[in-house]
Amino acid sequence: MVHSGDGSGIVPSSFRIARQLLSRLEDETTGIVRPASLQVTIPEARIEEARAAAAALGDEIHSVFRWVPGMIPVSDDPVELLLNRTWRPELEVTGQEGIPRLGDAGNVLRPFTTLKLSMRLPPTLSPSQAEEIFRETLTRERPYGAKVSCVFDEPAGGWDAPPLAPWLGSALDESSEALFGKKAMHLGDGGSIPFIRALGRKFPEAQFFITGVLGPESNAHGPNEFLSIGYAKKLTAAVSAVLEAHRVSGGRLRG
Repeated sequence: MVHSGDGSGIVPSSFRIARQLLSRLEDETTGIVRPASLQVTIPEARIEEARAAAAALGDEIHSVFRWVPGMIPVSDDPVELLLNRTWRPELEVTGQEGIPRLGDAGNVLRPFTTLKLSMRLPPTLSPSQAEEIFRETLTRERPYGAKVSCVFDEPAGGWDAPPLAPWLGSALDESSEALFGKKAMHLGDGGSIPFIRALGRKFPEAQFFITGVLGPESNAHGPNEFLSIGYAKKLTAAVSAVLEAHRVSGGRLRG
């Protein structure tokens, strides 16, 4: 929230101050999050996975979204698009207060501008550390000495799965080749599934096989998720094959 008084040309606009503060967080031209401390080193194995997935998906990475005619993605490199979505911080303004609707707007300075910000965090970045970086970035050296305050919701961190054990990697590839004709691929995703992070902390040595039935033409937010029955049957068989491989390997089922 940013407070300022009234008096055009004398009192700085609260919206101008908010714009300056946003520019501290994000380059408005490229979308790159500016504080270096919010960036992490991306493991080489995850980069290789992104390359493989990008080669398989191609334009589907961005073509699934509805675009205004003539609009283009932030990058023409599908690998970079996947890494942006999973391993790099991304900022979005998701709400505002203090700005009237067009029919109610007048030629006056508004006393404050409030913006609701959402930032996706890299999976290996501590959410509490990110909150402190966020706060310091926005409240230090306040433009024009304006009052700047930050209120945070409970932060939710990401999670990076441990490397696959040899038996699991082989089981995934074999079952995928048998049922889908290709080796398994691995893809991260933005968003938060808090119980996965909790399980990872509770069982740090466990192996994780996280998948779902959202196959071709499916929609997680549609009726019955528009699931492909054929795809769901194959995936169920693949999971069964992986569980059998775990039994044969002699391991104790933990993930």
